This record gives sequence, C-alpha cells and structure tokens, in this order.
Amino acid sequence: MIRNLYDWTMRNAEGPNALWFLAIVSFIESSVFPIPPDVIMIPMILAAPHKAWLIAGVCTAASVAGGVAGYAIGYLAFESVGAPVLDFYGKLDKFDEFRAYFNEYGFWAVSGAGLTPFPYKVITIASGATQLDMVTFILASIAGRAPRFFLISALLWKFGPPIRDFIERWLGLLATIFFVMLFGGFIAIGYLI
Repeated sequence: MIRNLYDWTMRNAEGPNALWFLAIVSFIESSVFPIPPDVIMIPMILAAPHKAWLIAGVCTAASVAGGVAGYAIGYLAFESVGAPVLDFYGKLDKFDEFRAYFNEYGFWAVSGAGLTPFPYKVITIASGATQLDMVTFILASIAGRAPRFFLISALLWKFGPPIRDFIERWLGLLATIFFVMLFGGFIAIGYLI
C-alpha cells in the first residue's frame, strides 16, 4: 500500500490535486490520522523540487489548522468523555495538577511534538483538554511544524534523492535529541536563575 501511495504521489506531484491531497493528509494527521504527511511531501518534492517551498508551506498551514481541530476535540469532548473516564479511575482530581503543569510548559510540549516524531495529535488533543491558551497553541504549532517541514524541503531541494535516505533514517532522532537538549537547557536555566 505504501509503495502504491509513493508511486501515485510521484506520478501526480505536478498534478492539480497533489497539493490538495497533501493538505488533507496534513490536516487530519494533526488530530486523528496515524500516517505523517512526510510520506507524501517527500516524493512530491523529489518529483517537483521547484515547488519545495510551496509544498512545505501548504503542509505547515494545513497541519496547524488540523492541530486546531485536534484542540477542539480535546476542548469539546473532555467533559463528556475524558472527565468521566478519569473520575471512574479516581484520577479526576489529579487532572487539575496536570493541567497546570501542561499549561506552564505547553508551548514547549506543542512545539516539541510538532518538530519530533512524537504523535502531534496527542498534544493537540491534550492542549484542548487542558485549555492551553489558543494563541500560545497556534504559535507553538507553527514553531514546531514549520521548521520540520521546511527543513525537509530545504534538504530535498538542495541535495535531491540522496538526502531522502538520510531524512527517513535520522531526522526524527536528530530532531528528538535537539528538542531534549533545548528543553533540558531551559530547565537548567530555570534552576540557575
């Protein structure tokens, strides 16, 4: 199935519907869909490198918009679904503690999940459930998603097909290490000040 999707994407990367398909996948991946848009974006850029920046922009915009949909799921469904489940297990009283902690570090959680292979949809839904400030959520989503998609686009535009193997093999790990170091640095600064 993945090979067929890859072949279809390569054939249709210059077609009129390719960007719409990418936008739809990017949107739904941010709230419910398990397959990241990278699997569509990478072959599109390889087939049409002159559109690399447009492809990254569409992917970023649709992903952030999908993140807002994920936020809405968490915001609207928490009282009817999440709270009763937590109450059943005797954990509802701990949620306020989690909410305060999440909202304190929410920008970093959202931007980190947007940049790394961590399932972004989990953070978008958690952001809505904890009622993270919407402006913070959107800015953090852009801060996480844009560098990821534009970096992939820049590497593919510059180096072409040989960089694809590198991206597929190491980018997730490198992004995770970078985020852990960044987050660890802010925690260390907090203890020093």
